[in-house]
Amino acid sequence: MSELAIDLARIQFAFTVSFHIIFPAFSIGLASYITVLEALHLKTRDHQYLELSKYWTKIFAVTFGMGVVSGIVMSYQFGTNWGVFSDKTGPVLGPLMGYEVLTAFFLEAGFLGIMLFGRNRVGENLHFLATATVAFGTLLSATWILAVNSWMQTPAGFAYNELGQFVVTSWFEVIFNPSFPYRLVHMVIAAYLTTAFVVAGVGAWHLLRAPHNQLARISFSMGMWMAILVTPIQIVAGDLHGLNTLEHQPMKVAAMEGHFETQKGAPLILFGIPNEETETIDYKVAIPYLGSLILTHKIDGEIKGLDAVPKEERPPVAIVFWSFRIMVAIGFLMLAIGLISVWLRRKKTLYETPWFLKLCVWSAPCGFVAILSGWITTEVGRQPYTVYGLLTTAESVSPIDASAVGASLAVFVVVYFAIFGAGIYYLLKLMRKSPSKYEQDMDVRVVTRLSHGQLGKDKNGNPVVAPLGPEDPQSGEER
Repeated sequence: MSELAIDLARIQFAFTVSFHIIFPAFSIGLASYITVLEALHLKTRDHQYLELSKYWTKIFAVTFGMGVVSGIVMSYQFGTNWGVFSDKTGPVLGPLMGYEVLTAFFLEAGFLGIMLFGRNRVGENLHFLATATVAFGTLLSATWILAVNSWMQTPAGFAYNELGQFVVTSWFEVIFNPSFPYRLVHMVIAAYLTTAFVVAGVGAWHLLRAPHNQLARISFSMGMWMAILVTPIQIVAGDLHGLNTLEHQPMKVAAMEGHFETQKGAPLILFGIPNEETETIDYKVAIPYLGSLILTHKIDGEIKGLDAVPKEERPPVAIVFWSFRIMVAIGFLMLAIGLISVWLRRKKTLYETPWFLKLCVWSAPCGFVAILSGWITTEVGRQPYTVYGLLTTAESVSPIDASAVGASLAVFVVVYFAIFGAGIYYLLKLMRKSPSKYEQDMDVRVVTRLSHGQLGKDKNGNPVVAPLGPEDPQSGEER
């Protein structure tokens, strides 16, 4: 099979998985967020949490549907472009994919109807149980899929049969392979942070237009609490994941860090331009010895470089080097935003600082960029293997012509941008609608309620307009 066909097949799968991953990641975090909102409503009887739950449930429904559709397409590619891979790994990965459908997807689909359409048909407790079950189903689905991917990164618990296929010798070792716990924790936290910044960004967008929008304040506040509490945990989890990768996939770490040579007391390269021809990092900015200290916890610890393996066994350095730095930079941006939010909250100006609200609006999609960068680091860093160290990408491709792969790739690009572009546009349209029914004519209502002595203050001393119920003649129609 030609190199062009292999490259086109890789590009096609990378393109489809990039579209797919953003939707499950968002739905994982959003389902859990909606569950928290419903739990808060049941505990406090505060109707605002219920309104927010309804608002985000609509967005979740669209996100979930787009995730399902984009995932189905990927399954077909295993048979069309990656038939040899499917044949070799089928006895191991096939059952895991089946378990994902049986235990997770069916669970989600079974209770999704109650979550979306049963709010006024079943009791509050049952609806909360259905929502929590959907959230659990999304986590369980992620668990199976990450078990599959982790086994491809750090294969364990297998043997070969007479046909050269991987067969299971221990399901426990297959599922709980060496990188699985780290990858699961890192990905799930990433999904939660991604959702938190979207929720905060939407809240900030509406606060810029109506500073007294109570539901927008709640969304923004909850997103910022998530940022400051969870981002440090994610940084620690990422560091532990990196140490695990160093143990099992040292060439991936060498590409991430830009180390072409094995050395003791390796520096931490902050920036630079990888040059694979000269095997150097041009124009690099580095901190001496810090690379070894971080990775080995010894100032003179030895770090394996790319020179430890032949060139044909090395991953593409530039892609891995830069995608890793984008992911890390976004992680520290999230931490900085969380710290600023604490400072503004102490000053009691969290909701009235326009520059910070604008920063949060622009930062809303940063979680998706971080997830994509992380997956690029993970998958490209595994090259030239599909099953690390055992099955190469070139050996995994179906015997198919480059023209056929190129034609299907062109179709995918056109269809995906049309369908999912429309879907993302609709999601943004839903988010543009205020989570509150009470934003319209806010200034008029402030004056009206002030004249009737109905303008109160929140715990921070900020003016609050009492929510208008559906019976209020000024409430108007939902926007």
